Amino acid sequence: MDSNVNLAYDFPVLGAFWTIMWIFLWVIWIFLLFRVVVDIFRDDSMGGWGKTGWLVFTIVLPFLGVFVYLIARGKGMGRREQEHARAKLAETDRYVRETVGTTGPASEADQLAKLSEIRARGDISDEEFRQAKEKVLHP
Repeated sequence: MDSNVNLAYDFPVLGAFWTIMWIFLWVIWIFLLFRVVVDIFRDDSMGGWGKTGWLVFTIVLPFLGVFVYLIARGKGMGRREQEHARAKLAETDRYVRETVGTTGPASEADQLAKLSEIRARGDISDEEFRQAKEKVLHP
């Protein structure tokens, strides 16, 4: 029994804590790196050379590049993210309105015209038309 057996308690608790902390910090840094790269491409106020410079800086010196970018341009990242979200929401709203075919509730005149058309086709009787007309005019 002289063989060296590694048991779970041979790895000290502080060592496990440091390992978990470094993994956590590494994941946060990867997340920040992707956020910075997305923000570089999303920023419309920055020209092509500026984007290229920041991108090269974050690729060549990744840790320093990310931290310098956050210090220099971090304040505007939230604003650009909000503008992007608003633009996406407006685009979605526009698409829904375009797909549905109306931009708002139908007016009384439109509803009456549709009722008249339905009555002309013979889908509803004169009595049903009169009741529906009363509902439209006096909700």
